[in-house]
Amino acid sequence: MTDFKFANEVTVRFAETDAQGIAHHAAYLVWFETTRIEYLRRFRGGYLTLREEGVDALTLEVYARYVSAARFDDRLTIRARCSDVRGARFRFDYAVERGGEPIAEGWTTHACVSVGDHGPTRVPGWLAEAIAEAEA
Repeated sequence: MTDFKFANEVTVRFAETDAQGIAHHAAYLVWFETTRIEYLRRFRGGYLTLREEGVDALTLEVYARYVSAARFDDRLTIRARCSDVRGARFRFDYAVERGGEPIAEGWTTHACVSVGDHGPTRVPGWLAEAIAEAEA
């Protein structure tokens, strides 16, 4: 789990498990999003501030690879890093672990658009700079 400077903790809720008692694959996407929002919150309020400034961030792609099962009440660490901040686009990578054991990994790609018309717009300079500094 090297090169990840941000982490978020989640506990697997009963509602996130399937009939086999294993965390459902869709829950990982929610955990990725929760972690991404917490990651960005550190920078001038994150998504809320972006929207107030007229910028929205759309998810373009999602990938997840499951390594080991997570179960109800497991305490998981979701690690995240942001990279490839160019123009309107950026990428997040994720590593999910339980007590140091890899559970899953994945990534998401995003694009900034104008609130309302969804026209492409650059990642705001202040955010690109904050991410570069946090990932340095």
